[in-house]
Amino acid sequence: MHTIPHWINGSPVPGTDTQPVFNPATGAEQAHVVLGGTTEIDAAVKAATQAFETWSQSSLTQRTQVMFTFRQLLVEHEEELGRIISAEHGKTVDDARGEIVRGREVVEFACGLGDVLKGSFSDQVSRGIDVHDFRQPLGVVAGITPFNFPAMVPLWMHPIALATGNTFILKPSERDPSAANFVADLYQKAGLPDGVFNVVHGGRTAVDAILAHPGIEAVSFVGSTPIAKYVHEQATAAGKRVQALGGAKNHAVVLPDADLEFAADHITAGAYGSAGERCMALSVAVAVGDAADGLVQVLERKAREVKVGPGDAPGTEMGPLVTKAAQERVENAVAVAHTQGATVVVDGRGLKIDGHENGFFTGPSLLDHVTTEMDAYKDELFGPVLAIVRVDTLDEAIDVVNANPYGNGTALFTASGEAARRFQRNVKVGMIGINVPVPVPMSYYSFGGWKDSLIGDSPIHGPEGIRFYTRPKVVTTRWPEPKQQVIAGFTFPTSH
Repeated sequence: MHTIPHWINGSPVPGTDTQPVFNPATGAEQAHVVLGGTTEIDAAVKAATQAFETWSQSSLTQRTQVMFTFRQLLVEHEEELGRIISAEHGKTVDDARGEIVRGREVVEFACGLGDVLKGSFSDQVSRGIDVHDFRQPLGVVAGITPFNFPAMVPLWMHPIALATGNTFILKPSERDPSAANFVADLYQKAGLPDGVFNVVHGGRTAVDAILAHPGIEAVSFVGSTPIAKYVHEQATAAGKRVQALGGAKNHAVVLPDADLEFAADHITAGAYGSAGERCMALSVAVAVGDAADGLVQVLERKAREVKVGPGDAPGTEMGPLVTKAAQERVENAVAVAHTQGATVVVDGRGLKIDGHENGFFTGPSLLDHVTTEMDAYKDELFGPVLAIVRVDTLDEAIDVVNANPYGNGTALFTASGEAARRFQRNVKVGMIGINVPVPVPMSYYSFGGWKDSLIGDSPIHGPEGIRFYTRPKVVTTRWPEPKQQVIAGFTFPTSH
């Protein structure tokens, strides 16, 4: 059994305190990961600070060339990295490869920063005076990332941070930490100088050390809303910039004019893909009017057809949950929903997979007649549970979506352009899909929800990512001719 070390200043760094890393498909320990704290964060900040002196002064061409090479290495090692993710997270290898591809799109966006970082120039704003602006990196920045996307979510952060000239410290989830070290090795192979990208593993001690460290200029976080609020509060109090993305309760609204087979296909995939462990998972289907009974019938059939098994087994569509505690929490939520009056149409509890009886498996669960007062609706279950809420009209459905404290993503299934336009203009949600179940924007747009799904006002990647990891300078210049007399005035300067 191997131990997963930190990665600081271009080398693996051991530690004495460790915790086990499990294989969710078998329930067995497969590795140990070191747990760092203030000492390791200090070492990483020191290395990153020293590296920033030269990396921030490197040319944009040099930085983007590293990104081009890194992008190619991600392509070449996609299968290997996907299997590493699957073994520690539990998701299927195909699903893991999919998250790598979506993360790689941000690398490709970072490769094109030459155009995005162009400043502006204004000639002769006053007599003999010109003005131009440009953006510069912040310094040492950090990312604190969740277990559910151990490659993609960090890739939403560090490529843009590095390409704009910052140095980076990643604190990944201790549940599936190996992807972070694998990526660090790829960066080194791509020619990234030592100290520019560092990985410190750990739990809350490491998080608190990041939030308090005076040498870290900005923190990016993705995780639950309570922790996002804590990160935002602590880091801003310490004078840092903060991206803090929280939890979600994403609704799929289905109108009577929708193609129910099409809608159910996509809702099933959006609800049960990655065992529901996605911040963009569809956890609520809002059935409008006459759509309800037919939708539930089709969803029941499709839920029962989902192939559950080990993530590396051919044909598996849904793997296990990440931990035993997650399995127990999700199955308890189904039991509570039943006692509160929901109809358990499909019950995924107690699922056993031959040869993997100790794995953290639970099957898809489908709950009908769920109300907005039930725990199954209010709580972010982060598991393969789909709740059906019935309403009479589209406007009622919009009210349901808007009354929810989360506002990450939502979807509408319809054949009506008028209904789609009304929906997308009126819902209080940051990312919207029209006949698209999981509307994660492309890398050249920014990712971020509303309400309790985004704490503060800094979405991630895309144009907002560029702004987050840089600060602007505006330069006003005058080059008078040698014999030109420029009169200084004591009044406030104007542009005449």
